[in-house]
Order: sequence, then structure tokens, then C-alpha cells
Amino acid sequence: MPLPVTIHRFRPRLLDALTDYSRPRFLADVGAGLTVGIVALPLAMAFAIASGVKPEAGIFTAIIAGLLISALGGSQVQIGGPAGAFIVIVYGIVERYGLANLLIATSLAGVLLVLMGLLKLGALVRYIPVSIVIGFTNGIAVLIGLSQLKDLLGLNIEKMPGDFFAQIEVLATNLHSFNPAAFGIGLACLALVVLWPKSYTMPVAPKGVLPHLRRWAAHVPGTVVVLVLATLAVVVLKLPVETIGSRFGGIPQALPAFTLPEFSWATAKQLVIPTITIALLGAIESLLCARVADNMAPQHRRHDPNQELMAQGVANLVTPFFGGIPATGTIARTVTNVRAGAGTPIAGIVHALTLLAIVLAAAPLAEHVPLAALAGILLFVAWNMGEWREFARLKRFLLPYRTTLLGTFVMTVVFDLTVAVEVGLLLACGFFIYRMSTLFSVKPHPGHSAEGDLPPGVAVFELFGSLFFGAVGKIEALPGQLGADTRCVVLEMHRLISMDTSGIDALEQLHRTLARQDVALVLANVNPQPLGLIRRSGFEAELGPENIVPNVEAAVQAAA
Repeated sequence: MPLPVTIHRFRPRLLDALTDYSRPRFLADVGAGLTVGIVALPLAMAFAIASGVKPEAGIFTAIIAGLLISALGGSQVQIGGPAGAFIVIVYGIVERYGLANLLIATSLAGVLLVLMGLLKLGALVRYIPVSIVIGFTNGIAVLIGLSQLKDLLGLNIEKMPGDFFAQIEVLATNLHSFNPAAFGIGLACLALVVLWPKSYTMPVAPKGVLPHLRRWAAHVPGTVVVLVLATLAVVVLKLPVETIGSRFGGIPQALPAFTLPEFSWATAKQLVIPTITIALLGAIESLLCARVADNMAPQHRRHDPNQELMAQGVANLVTPFFGGIPATGTIARTVTNVRAGAGTPIAGIVHALTLLAIVLAAAPLAEHVPLAALAGILLFVAWNMGEWREFARLKRFLLPYRTTLLGTFVMTVVFDLTVAVEVGLLLACGFFIYRMSTLFSVKPHPGHSAEGDLPPGVAVFELFGSLFFGAVGKIEALPGQLGADTRCVVLEMHRLISMDTSGIDALEQLHRTLARQDVALVLANVNPQPLGLIRRSGFEAELGPENIVPNVEAAVQAAA
């Protein structure tokens, strides 16, 4: 009889949050939403430009996807939008397949995310080993930093390649076009973002004029200060640097109309890997971000991973029809949202509306924003994105953890995220199989190992661990450990916690080998899971029910 497939109920967290909504909570959400909206503006433009698309694509994604993720998601405070983790992926897809195919792959990834949520697969994303997550996160951070050197140094490069070594070669061959003005702006912006006071580091009750000023300044996002000052410097000093206006012609002062990208099954077949990559990375990033938000705001209900995946799916399905790029949960904006006092998804909706108001009112001002300033911001994002201390801590861990983390990191940098995750999972699975196989053991039973404790010709062995395909060799080697006078082998299985079909096959082969030598096989104290498999496979009938006994004493008495 086939197992019934249960579908997760679609119920956004917003509905629960509105049941007892109050005016003070609304004011707190509005304040947090305004703050996050201002923070999101430079990041959305920077992520889009670094991804190889126009800056408005990032802003439209932050508005539309941010609104849908907050309205339909399973988290109280998560903020969605374009993320730094997608920069390398989006850039590679645009370079290889073109912008239209990126939009198709993003929509198809949205469908996959919705299906993952409906089928309750949200918890499975958590089973990806932390070594793989750290490895590809640090790899992506390195690639983001490398991709920003072009604008930071003001190099005259029409288009950066997607390959790691090709990027290094192009940067090296174009160093002669170094622009000191762009480098000065980028370096100053990076320093200002790093040194600008952060609200979450400020004391609750500062004493003195300077601490009060620092606390007041911390409420103004450093990225916004950087954009304003850098833009003023370019306009007033007429610095010869590349700006959003000179490269992209500015940002439109309206949302784009609904358009359908050209779709064909022939094209869709080529987008299987990009689609899976976007869906997988979006699921991992959004659920990791939601867990961070849960830890920061324990007073709120924990997120619903399946509802969150469905919301991410709807956002990625819809946003490309308005010129948007892949979206997911964003840790930096979510942390800002929590620190600013948000309590419900209303804050995320306000954040999206704030971005919309900025676009409608002040889009022309973005024309003079220097790209070097955005490069400085992204370098700061890349540095914060990587967990660099994990490299220093590698010496504390065993070889499997080191190999998996470093292997995933190198594969991400040299090849791409899809290959890195595949290789990382293969390494993790291989090391896990090896580790589990070393934990399985077949030893003489400690209670019946001394000479004279057992009747002549009886050998008792204890099985410990999990008898699976990676450990069957120890069972196959058992006949070689028996004496010439052995007439009965007892396997004590109280500590055998699980067994798979390879394990049952090994027991069947052991029984047949012993039978040819006129040696009986008795199983004692079998746990429910192995016993159920023994019965379902028919091995109980082959062995004989009388040879499956409750304890070693009964087996020894029967053998005697």
C-alpha cells in the first residue's frame, strides 16, 4: 500500500501576527521598515551591478520579492531580496545563457521552491553539513571580492569573465588603466563603512556627549552615508570616475510593466542545472537566515521552514516577470530589522514600500553614484559574509571536516557552486560511511569469553553499531576467526541498533557459509528494527525461528 503524501498547509505568518495587532507594535514595525528600506537601497543596486545586470533589477527585486516574502513567509522578521550569495551564480548564468534565460531559470526555481514547501522538505535543507555551507559561503565571498576589484581600481574593462583564473588574468593585463580617483573613493568608502558606528554595538544608556553622538549616528546606516558623500564628491569635484549614469544611463523612475520572457522547452532543458542551483541556494540561504532571526528574537515564534520555502518560491516565480533577479532571505537586512525593533512581517512590507517611494521620488539622483563606492560597500559585505575564523580553527577538527570544508571552498572558487556542493556532499557522504563502518565491530562477547565459560564448540560474538553496506566486510571475515572445533556461532545483537538490506544479505551469506561447515548460527537479543527486517526478508524462515532467541544464555543452553 503506497504511503499517503501530505501537503503542507499554506498559511502565512502575517495572518497570525495580525490577530492581536496593536498601535505600538505598528509604530515599531514602521520604524524598523523605514530603517531597513534605507539600508536595502545601496545593497540592492550593488548586488545587481555585481551580478551583471542593471541596478534597477536589484531594486525591483527588493521591492517585489521583499513584499511577497514578508507577506507570505513563515518568519516574523525575515527580510527578503537580492543577496550577495547569488552574485556569482547570477553573473555566471547571464554570461553563459543570457538575461532572458536567467529570468526563466529564476521562475522555474520558484516553482521548485513552492513544491519543496508543499511537500514538507524544508527540514531536509538543514541536513546539509555545516562544513559544506561554510566552504561555499567563504568561496562566494572570495569571488565577490575579486569581482569588485575592477570598479575599485577603476580599470577600463568592458566585461569581466566568469572564470576565476580568467578574471585574475584580465585584471593583471589591465592594471595600466588604473584610476587613482576611483581607487581613492572606493578605499575611503570601504574605510567609512567599516569604521561607521553600528547600532547593535552601542550602549543602551550612553553617558557623555560623544557617546550620545555616536549612538545617534549609528541609527543612520553607514552605507547610505557612503553613497551620499561619494556622490557629492563626484558632483562637486567633477571626479573622472564611472557612475551608474555613465554605465547604465540612470534608474527609471517607475516600476517595470509585466512582461513574459521568451520561453521554449529546448531552452528550458538547458537550464536544469542553473534552476536547481538557484532553488538550492535560495532554500539554504533563506532557512539559515530565518534560523539566525529566531536566535536573535527568541520572544517570537520560530519560523515555519515549509511556509518560508513556499513564500520564497512565489517571490522568485513572480519577480522575473518584472525584470527582477533571484531573491532569498538576507541576513544583513534581517539583522537590521530585528535590531530596529520589528515584531511582525509588517516591517518587511514597509521596507518594500519605502524602496518603492524612494524609486518614485529620487531615482534620478542615483545617476551620479560612483561605481567605486558600491565596490567598497560590496567588499565590506564580502568580508562580513565569509566565516574566515573557521580556517584558523581547522586544526581543531579531524581530517574529514577539514577536507570537506577546504574541498568545497576550492571547488566554489575554481569551478562553481553546483560542482562545489556536489563534491562536498560526496566527500561528506564518503567520510560518513567510513566513520560509521569504523564504529561497527564484531567482538567476542565479554560475558562468555573466558575459557571454560562456554560449552565446547560454541562461540559467542557481540555486534555493535550499525550493520550496513559499508560494514559488511567484518561479518564476511567472521568464519575465518572460528576454531576447527566450532559447531555453533551465537551473535549477540542487543547493541546492533540498525541494519540495512546489505547487512541482511551478509547474514544470509554467513549462515550459508557456516552451514556448509556444519556450524549452526543463532541470533540472540535482536532489536526491533533488525528483527523486522529479518522477518520481512524471509531470513527468519531460512534460519529457523528456533534459532532467534531472547538472550545469550538461552542460545548457549540450546547449543549445549
